[in-house]
Parts: sequence; C-alpha cells; structure tokens
Amino acid sequence: MISVHEVKRVLKEGLRAKFLRLLEWYRSVGGPVLVAFSGGVDSSVALITATLALGKDMVIAATAISPTYPEEDFKWAKKIADLIGVRHLLIETDELADPNFTRNPPERCYFCKKSLIAQLIRFAKVHGARIIVDGTNASDLGSHRPGYLALREAGIRSPLAEIGLTKDEVRALAKALRLPNWDKPSMACLASRIPYGEPITAEKLRRIAMAEKVIKEITGVRQLRVRDHGYIARIEVGRDERRKFFDEKIMDKIAHELIKLGYKFVTLDLLGYRQGSLDMLLSEKIVPKETSTP
Repeated sequence: MISVHEVKRVLKEGLRAKFLRLLEWYRSVGGPVLVAFSGGVDSSVALITATLALGKDMVIAATAISPTYPEEDFKWAKKIADLIGVRHLLIETDELADPNFTRNPPERCYFCKKSLIAQLIRFAKVHGARIIVDGTNASDLGSHRPGYLALREAGIRSPLAEIGLTKDEVRALAKALRLPNWDKPSMACLASRIPYGEPITAEKLRRIAMAEKVIKEITGVRQLRVRDHGYIARIEVGRDERRKFFDEKIMDKIAHELIKLGYKFVTLDLLGYRQGSLDMLLSEKIVPKETSTP
C-alpha cells in the first residue's frame, strides 16, 4: 500500500493539509474503526486513509448486499478491500421488507439507512469497533440527503465531510492514493431510478439493473442511469457520452433489448445525466412531501 510520504509528495498544498488533517482525525478518535464501505470512491478514500492512520488491524470494511445495489458495486468493493488488505465483512439487508421504504416517499433513504445502520451497529459490537464512519463528503451536504439524518441520529461519523473535503478533492486524493476507482462515476442505489411515490419492487430493481447492464455492454458508457417511469425507460448518460447513442443500429438494439425487459417506450434524455434528477419533482411540488418528520 502507498505510504503517507508518497501521497504528501504529489498533493497540492491545500489538499495536502486536508489529507493530514484527515489522518489526524482518525488518530484522535482511535480504533478499531468500522467503515460503511460501498466500493465507491468516497468510501474507498475513507477506508484507505483510516488504514494509513491506524493500521490494517484496526480497520474493518462492511459492505451491504441488497437487491437495491448493482452487482458491479459489490465487485468494486471486494476489489478495493482486497487491494488495501483489510477485513471485509458482508451485511445482508432487506429494505424491501420495510413498507416505509417500498412506498417510496421522498424520505426513502432515511428508512433504508436505518435498516443498514442497525446492522452496522450490531457488526461493530461483535467485532469490537469503537466508531462507525461512512464516506459522505462535503459536497453531498447541499443536496436532498435524508439518509444523512439517519447517520447523524445514530452517531455515525463522516470524516470526509467533517474535514471539508469536496467531491473533486476526494477524487484528487483517491488518484494520489492510487485507487483504481478514483475516476469511477458516482454510484447510487437502484431505487433512486424510480420516481417518488411509485412503489419499489424487486421486479423493478431487477429490470433497471438488467437495462443498465445491457446499455453499458452495447455502448461502453460509464455514467448511466435508467430512470424507470413505468412503461417508459428514460436513459441518462454523461453529457460527453451522449454521442455514443447517435447511431441507428445502436438505438434500435437498445430499444429492442429494453422492450424485452418490459418497457414499452425507450427514450434518451437530451440533457444527459444529472445527479438526483428526480429530486427536481420535490422542488416543483409535483410529489407531495411527507408531513411528519421521520
């Protein structure tokens, strides 16, 4: 694994200072530390910096296995955990058993996180972890994040956010740390593809996962969301990747494959991928917000 000295040498002054503060953050709270580890770039940085600060024996990675997460996420989590050389635990969660989650309110992520947190706390006790951390960064705090409330209520810490590391800084730090996923597109659970108020089912999640897998195989796009609007599949891809669809044979093949999955209409969003694009419905009050506070 890369050394602290090597990382310091390649970082610019401002980010170097935050990196050293992050290491000191872990040393100040001590270990063992349990990292809620998705395999994305944020939680990977949280995991490897904890290891650099405390040592491999004082850090545990815990990854949720759930119908709401694409199989690709688990593969990345295993790859990064093996690379860093820490203990890697798997947590099976079943959000679909919770009607508060499956009815898909705007606070959906709150209930999802509550389920995961209960498991994380149990694992922390069993394995002697003193603290649980996640990969929330400072840029995340400005968006609709009901799951973050659940984390705070449970006392789970977010060192990247607390240090003030933005998403761009996290990626730059991940690159300096030689993490192979430093430029990997942002990840989100499959339920985020379903508009609020539309019930979440195992069948919908499987269809979305298969649709995204097919599109990636056909086009090679990296940033992708298939928003599930019932009979309509609305495809969002990175703005610089939209041109990969500008071929009649490719469009026909994608449409054919997604129609086989049960969609009746297949569309390409002309604006491309926008993080949390369905959250726009909240600000426009198309979807009624919950009146009670979770």
